[in-house]
Amino acid sequence: MTATDVKPPVGVGVRLHGLDALRAGALGLGIVLHSLMPFAPGMGWLLTDARTSAAVGVPLFVIHLFRMTVFMLLAGFFGRMVVHRRGAGAYLRDRTVRILAPMVAFWPVAVMPLGLLVAANASLRGATPPQPPSRPGAPEALAMFSPGQLWFLLVLFEVSALTLGVRWVALRAARWASGAASDGEGAAGMSGPGRDLTCLTRAVGRALSGPAGVLAAAVPYYLCVLAQGDATGGIAAPTTILPEVAPLVAYLGAFGVGWALHADPDALARIARQWPGQLAAAIALSAAGYVTTPAMLTVPGHAALVALAGWTWTYALLGLCVRFLRRERPVIRYLADSSYWAYLVHLPLLVGFELLIADQPWSIAAKLLLTWTVVGAALLGSYQVLVRKTWLGQWLN
Repeated sequence: MTATDVKPPVGVGVRLHGLDALRAGALGLGIVLHSLMPFAPGMGWLLTDARTSAAVGVPLFVIHLFRMTVFMLLAGFFGRMVVHRRGAGAYLRDRTVRILAPMVAFWPVAVMPLGLLVAANASLRGATPPQPPSRPGAPEALAMFSPGQLWFLLVLFEVSALTLGVRWVALRAARWASGAASDGEGAAGMSGPGRDLTCLTRAVGRALSGPAGVLAAAVPYYLCVLAQGDATGGIAAPTTILPEVAPLVAYLGAFGVGWALHADPDALARIARQWPGQLAAAIALSAAGYVTTPAMLTVPGHAALVALAGWTWTYALLGLCVRFLRRERPVIRYLADSSYWAYLVHLPLLVGFELLIADQPWSIAAKLLLTWTVVGAALLGSYQVLVRKTWLGQWLN
């Protein structure tokens, strides 16, 4: 492959509305997930509603399969786009400002109030406070500084930094082997080590977007589920600020898939053509994973079901959004723009409102509808007033 064979990567100069919508959907599903958890019996959530149903476990299981995998894949895709446009140093600074800094700045308002709400639930309703999650060997002193629901920002920063480190090593190794002076991977200076790395990344992206690509994409997820021995809640989230192997490996894999897909200009089109088959496989695998247990299939067999279910959902949703959301839709664009803010601040609002209605005799459906309406209005209203055209919006978006 020569420099003239290298096409511009996907997304240069073009806004990918389908991927914007999918990223917003992944964040929005996190809010839906948290709104469902009070109604799941034995969940050990921050509070439990007076009404529960085992049926709530179905959407909880399915959403956990793919939500963060989708988000990390898109982060990798857009990450390589930024590196290609602006360089690795600019990308790392951007991740520090827009990912790591918000995690620290929003922790006091997004995570700390949850302890007060749990205490209020215990005082007002006589509920037993849930035991905070912990990992064997984790220092107890760090438990009080748990990243909470903002853990995904910490993991995203970690996988971004690791990917840049691997890229730097690969470029330096190729430069040493070829004796070339160039170390760029972007469109400018597409020669020497940069061209070789781009060609390799593109080949990986082509393979991952092929008919059997989902099988390769699922391998890191499978290994992490296998190591956990339990897949009921997807990949276990970290409980402290220390890196943990399972989420780091699983989401580094997803980030890497997105990174490689961006390198191949035809990758998204291939995946878009696969969406009907991927969706059918996702539904069948999810059903099988939900009704079976590791004891019934053996742990490796059940882990394979869960990993493939998560990744077929990821490919199906990616293909659907690329295929059917090609043009800008104002409502979807607005929700995409507001999704980051909404996720950052939603949980105290959500848990506080759930506490107000927890003992009401209404149906689960009525409580959910009311919760989505009230909390959704509060999130979008605060975004419009406090964020959209302010310095907060410039910082986060």
